[in-house]
Amino acid sequence: MTINVNKPYLPSRDNYIKYIDRIWKNNHLTNFGPLSLELENRLKEYLGVDNILLVSNGTLALQIAYKVLGIKNEVITSPFSFVATTSTLIWEHIKPKFCDIDRYSFCIDVNKIESLISDDTGAILPVHTFGNACNIDKLQDIVTKHNIKLIFDAAHAFGVKYDNKSIFCYGDISTISFHATKLFHSVEGGALVFRDSSHLDYAKSIINFGLKNNIPEFLGINAKNSEFHAAMGLCVLDDIDYIMDERKNIWEYYYNNLKDDYEMQVLNKNVTNNYHYFPILFETQDELLDCVFKLNQKDIFPRRYFYPSLDKLPYFDTSFNCNISQSIASRILCLPLYVGLSREIQDLIIDILKFK
Repeated sequence: MTINVNKPYLPSRDNYIKYIDRIWKNNHLTNFGPLSLELENRLKEYLGVDNILLVSNGTLALQIAYKVLGIKNEVITSPFSFVATTSTLIWEHIKPKFCDIDRYSFCIDVNKIESLISDDTGAILPVHTFGNACNIDKLQDIVTKHNIKLIFDAAHAFGVKYDNKSIFCYGDISTISFHATKLFHSVEGGALVFRDSSHLDYAKSIINFGLKNNIPEFLGINAKNSEFHAAMGLCVLDDIDYIMDERKNIWEYYYNNLKDDYEMQVLNKNVTNNYHYFPILFETQDELLDCVFKLNQKDIFPRRYFYPSLDKLPYFDTSFNCNISQSIASRILCLPLYVGLSREIQDLIIDILKFK
């Protein structure tokens, strides 16, 4: 049996069929159908937010955020993230300016941002890395001072609370991924959460070809999600408490057995843990590669999230030298973590890591 870093959660097939039967009854497959609207409403309640919009994936969520806020020239962002955080900027002809990360939180270093701000800077795009909150208060102070926008890439932060409020309540827009690899998923999908309800209305037209009253009033795109994806999202949301409990147990078992052997991400003291990932930091890249080889021999495949540091990719501006991000990226490894991961497999992984 192959053990990958993640195994998508599949809910009860019978429960999924119940939702699918409603699609056959309604004969409504897409275009803001009843299941999609139900999922939006249930997510608003579960997450504690007011303005949420489902879209077809988390990558498009980022691109739509730039359009809604009118971001055109340059954006300051983190190089320690999945490539979509930066590739979406390039795709929209926006220049990314990389700000190095904090070596403990793995989030953007707020003390290095202001030196990068120019007259062309339209926004800061930090990442809640592995679900760990950025220094939100300091970021808000910076964008207020410089009159620029704040977009959070919150792809990993489903269910996280910051200062006892949903982490999605902060900034101008937060974007979420509902990809199959995420702890909450709809197979493919994503969402935007808006502070300003007028931005929600605008975005809802953007993702539907720019239509208002069935007339194209401005440039738009098709980024709607389908009823079949919403059905999966509703099923997974039905089980979300169970999912979170299972992940918590697995995460804590890793932590209790490895905390004395490896350096780990330091969580923001104001944030709750959603147990999405379990990253560990090796002393050297060679040590990491040796352990990966030993794990692979047992058909266990962890993943090097996020390698390489994005400031080193050849098709981005490589003039930024983010030494901490490069160092962390070369030495970090995310261990398998998913509902159904057995204690026996965890013990095998832990034994290999302890006797590196």
